[in-house]
Amino acid sequence: MPLLPLFHRGVVGTALAVALGTGLATPAVAAERELLNSSYDIARELFAALNPEFQAWWQDEHGEEVEIRQSHGGSSAQARAILQGLRADVVTYNQVPDVQVLADGGMVAEDWQAQLPNNASPYYSTTAFLVRRGNPKEIENWDDLVREDVEIVFPHPKTSGNGRYTYLAAWGFADAEFEGDEEKIHDFMRTFLRNVAVFDTGGRGATTSFIERGVGDVLVSFESEANNIRSEYGEEDYEAIVPPVSILAEFPVAVVESNAERHDNLDLARGYLEYLYSEQAQRLLASFNYRVHHEAVVEEFAERFPETELLKVENIVGSWEAAMEEHFAGGALLDQLQRR
Repeated sequence: MPLLPLFHRGVVGTALAVALGTGLATPAVAAERELLNSSYDIARELFAALNPEFQAWWQDEHGEEVEIRQSHGGSSAQARAILQGLRADVVTYNQVPDVQVLADGGMVAEDWQAQLPNNASPYYSTTAFLVRRGNPKEIENWDDLVREDVEIVFPHPKTSGNGRYTYLAAWGFADAEFEGDEEKIHDFMRTFLRNVAVFDTGGRGATTSFIERGVGDVLVSFESEANNIRSEYGEEDYEAIVPPVSILAEFPVAVVESNAERHDNLDLARGYLEYLYSEQAQRLLASFNYRVHHEAVVEEFAERFPETELLKVENIVGSWEAAMEEHFAGGALLDQLQRR
């Protein structure tokens, strides 16, 4: 499926809403019920393709016409918007803390990760490198990103789940490379952060900087985004590199029960998220270069996804809670490393 140019991705069909802050798409024909999905910023095209398939499946199964609307933005910004009143029925995010903050606020069930398979992550990805034709800087692994002649582009870890995964993947590499030597890890991370040419607030902004503005030698982003860029802008012009060791990037989902109950949408919301595990949905997710769990689909798309060691956040820093407190909070390690 061809993707739309980056500067024309605001609205795709009736299933896709305009990004947070600019309103939501209005359905052309009134449906019996509407469901609002709050999602991360680079998932626009994915859900523009997936929502019509769900709508058709729901109508076949339940005899009901429903409308799916989307709100997109940085994952953390989307979660804050819900806490401030955005009435999303479900969330489909790219990191656990953004769902957990809603659970802590009483809007999502405390046991949300146990309500669906794979810790409520129907699909996943990892962090990859996107380089230009011929890989002129010969970038293959994380230690290439701390060379003096390399400029990096990735979104800021303070505002982007994508950026947090990148930071933690680099930290995990350094931890293994230097066998836990804290001083050497910090030196590596200082250089890594110093080599960032631009810190955009989200993954789509980082993509725009690298592709449209020509900034940097390498874009560090989700493997799915890197390969979708190649599909759109030319597989001969860009190369996606999955390093030998990277990070498990889970994409958690949950029902925002307080809102879904208010909208009388609990069954629809649960059905929507359960549909993401179906073979049909898993095949579509894989076609958008996400790694999935369905065995038949995994086998079908095996050649698309290189083998790599996927470190869990828990293996790198203990837990997401520890990552947020020790690395990404105000005055924590990220701020300290950038000041020195």
